[in-house]
Amino acid sequence: MTEWNKRKQVAQAKIDASASDLNNISQEIWSHPELGYEEHHAHKILTDYLEKEGFEVTRNYHLDTAFKATYGTDGGIHVCVICEYDALPEIGHACGHNLIAECGAAAGLGIKAAMELDGTPIGRVTVLGTPAEEGAGGKIDLIKAGAFQGMDVAMMAHPYAYTVPQPVALSMLEMKIHFTGLASHASAVPWEGVNALDAAVMCYNSISVMRQQLKPEWRVHGIFTNGGAKPNIIPEEAELFYYLRAPTQEALSQVKKKVVGCAQGAAVATGCECTVKDLGGFANVVTNPTVISIYKREASQMGVVFDDNSGSGSTDMGDVSYVVPSIHPMYDIGTMAANHSRPFTAAAGAAAAQPPTLVQAKSLALTALEVMKPGNEEVLANIKKDFALQMAETKA
Repeated sequence: MTEWNKRKQVAQAKIDASASDLNNISQEIWSHPELGYEEHHAHKILTDYLEKEGFEVTRNYHLDTAFKATYGTDGGIHVCVICEYDALPEIGHACGHNLIAECGAAAGLGIKAAMELDGTPIGRVTVLGTPAEEGAGGKIDLIKAGAFQGMDVAMMAHPYAYTVPQPVALSMLEMKIHFTGLASHASAVPWEGVNALDAAVMCYNSISVMRQQLKPEWRVHGIFTNGGAKPNIIPEEAELFYYLRAPTQEALSQVKKKVVGCAQGAAVATGCECTVKDLGGFANVVTNPTVISIYKREASQMGVVFDDNSGSGSTDMGDVSYVVPSIHPMYDIGTMAANHSRPFTAAAGAAAAQPPTLVQAKSLALTALEVMKPGNEEVLANIKKDFALQMAETKA
């Protein structure tokens, strides 16, 4: 057995030996769901555990509930493994972020154990705790703060109903559409009013009708956040909140143009004023071909079988993939339930989710070690070449 294969075995053995602790962390996070930027319990248990395991931990890293746990030496390859741990309103961990946290911590443990085998410096591993993925974009805040500077590769794995190495994660824009009319008594003198709710309803219906002409991979979905004060008052204010999604930033701009046109048309038709406010969003995930090919090989050797399903959500990991070569595989946790549903919440806390989560942690760890392997400089060169070409294509 080669020295490097010994390191890979050590990585897997460390993850297996830590399985009980890792499950406890996952269950603690699952049992105490916390919304974005409020993940204080998850932050504490993860940082306490990683510090106990010998990582150099920086709590409250740029954000109150972010952290950095690092081990190794500078000068070599720096691999980042990402944890998420925020929950959804009302339905808890319906996207399985408790498992993402477990998987990231486990992969970090495995990489660290392999690096410690003979004490030879081979680089650095960082387990990065990233809050508020669900809409708020904690990773974007961390990018702006410089948290990803100096990192060569970033990776994470996400629970799902299928196992997909290279899912489609769409660009997303959050948008508020606000209509202003004129209040009046709805029974005595309704003709004196200008109905903002009518404008909002017309806008909503126009967008819904427009879906027939949207491309299959485009997504537009929204809710009413203000429909007036009382039935006997002509609504003076009304508001819609939409998510717009498309495979690329360029396509997203086309979707936005269509939606804004619907809003402006409704305003003209009803005599209301309309304001459209962009609230930010996520970039699409750009998967690094070289890193994902290594991941697929390592995962396949552990018996992972990949599905054809591609997925179509959005994540702030997309923004990370524009600054660091990245992968974001998704994996089956033994359920056919959709993410963001109560059945998926139950599946994320079930015992059946544990074996595939540990397999994914091992796959990420072995992928990282292959990138970090001394003598594999050509691999890193190919990763950087892929990244440069992909970024050039996004700007073309």
